[in-house]
Amino acid sequence: MRIAVLDDDSAQADLVCQTLSEAGHVCHTYEAGRELVRQLRRQTFDLLVLDWNVPDMSGEEVLHWVRESLSERLPVLFMTSRGRETDITSILNTGADDYLVKPVSAAVLLARVGSLLRRAYFLKPPAAKEVFGEFEFDLGAKHVVVRGNTVALTQKEFELALLLFQHLSRPLSRAHILDVIWKQATDIPSRTMDTHVSMLRSKLGLRPEHGYRLTPMYGYGYRLERINTGEPPAATHDAPEAGEA
Repeated sequence: MRIAVLDDDSAQADLVCQTLSEAGHVCHTYEAGRELVRQLRRQTFDLLVLDWNVPDMSGEEVLHWVRESLSERLPVLFMTSRGRETDITSILNTGADDYLVKPVSAAVLLARVGSLLRRAYFLKPPAAKEVFGEFEFDLGAKHVVVRGNTVALTQKEFELALLLFQHLSRPLSRAHILDVIWKQATDIPSRTMDTHVSMLRSKLGLRPEHGYRLTPMYGYGYRLERINTGEPPAATHDAPEAGEA
């Protein structure tokens, strides 16, 4: 998951990010509230970890902005040294999902973050397959079966397709996709992502006549949508099996 941490104490922010990164998350730190808000206008995050007293725009003000300006319910964890009951109830009533008083151990931080992410995104244990309507992703073989036909994809194409289906109808920023699929690589040509998207649109038939639309969002990223009149099919998970382009 992609997590933004707002904290003007660089040592504390580094410790939080090290803990989250070791657990497999992609972590970005911000020292000022307005900078985080600027990034939230341009990028996709899965969770915010906010301190209260930070420069130019407090964590509380950032939380107000998030709840008023973002259409999606982005989970927010407040982590601050302010531990009065009135502070805690005020922030929770403003819209925070959880509250931690510093200092916080790594184990407690990971437990709270994991709980928030599970509630927000209905995360389940790893499965052998994920199925979205007529698209079946075999996570072991790294291929997709569409209407009974196996479609050969490169590793990156498979990972990108799975990410898009897991976030069906949700806008994904280019920065989010680069973090998750290309692991923040700095030598990726600017057209690489666009080429992969174009290949997926062709190989998987992600076109309106087949019930899907994979479109660029100018200056932001991409969104995969199901465009029939029914509800998007939920992912199903089979039990685990034994066993870069």
